[in-house]
Amino acid sequence: MYPEYSYPLRLLPGLTASLLFGGRRSFRADAQACIERLKPPLRVLGAENIPQAGPALITFNHYYRPGFPAWWLALAIAAAVPVEMHWVMTGELTFPGKWYAFAGRPISRWFLQRLSKIYGFTIMPPMPPRPKDVEARARSVREYLDYARKHPQAILGLAPEGRDNPPHGALAHPAPGAGRFLLLLAGLGFPVTPAAAYEEAGEFCLRFGAAYRLQVPPRTGPDEKDRAAAEIVMRQIAALLPERLRGEFQ
Repeated sequence: MYPEYSYPLRLLPGLTASLLFGGRRSFRADAQACIERLKPPLRVLGAENIPQAGPALITFNHYYRPGFPAWWLALAIAAAVPVEMHWVMTGELTFPGKWYAFAGRPISRWFLQRLSKIYGFTIMPPMPPRPKDVEARARSVREYLDYARKHPQAILGLAPEGRDNPPHGALAHPAPGAGRFLLLLAGLGFPVTPAAAYEEAGEFCLRFGAAYRLQVPPRTGPDEKDRAAAEIVMRQIAALLPERLRGEFQ
């Protein structure tokens, strides 16, 4: 048995107008409107660890199961945090193995590009990495880091895995480079708050852990730093998850 997820129809006219004609919206306000409709209500654990102000970097798992849209992860966190956040979001849905992928990919690119402008998010090419996206991914990383530099009191949100992990949504290692990216953000003064989202006993659960400073041993090579940072971040997230979802981080 799973929770009942639904969307408030009252958001549709304003969101449609913004998609077609432009205009900014509050992601936090829209997220709260969606989360308020959850049945049963969202269960928040570790609420004392929710950042009340920045700087903060919230890292969370990319929970997956068939029929669960990944945007509910961001909606839940955005609704729980008391201020607007800045997010990384995918720029394309790839629909692996689906016959309609040839049409779904370009449509999703248009929709997600518009959505990123409405909410002021940084868009990132889809995971796993594709050779054709190297330049676009590097540009997205630079844009996100630039935002962090210009907004040193921001609360940032990202899922290091950046992709669904079928069949059971258990944690998996992020792609190479994720740890280096996280270290750059930490070096800009952003402490890391781990968060874990999952479904348990018919409830959608969101659990926050204590913030920490991401550091790796000095005098190690770039690849070792990348792996070590990713390992630290993912193990912090894993500690908040039910054992069945810890995957490679038991």
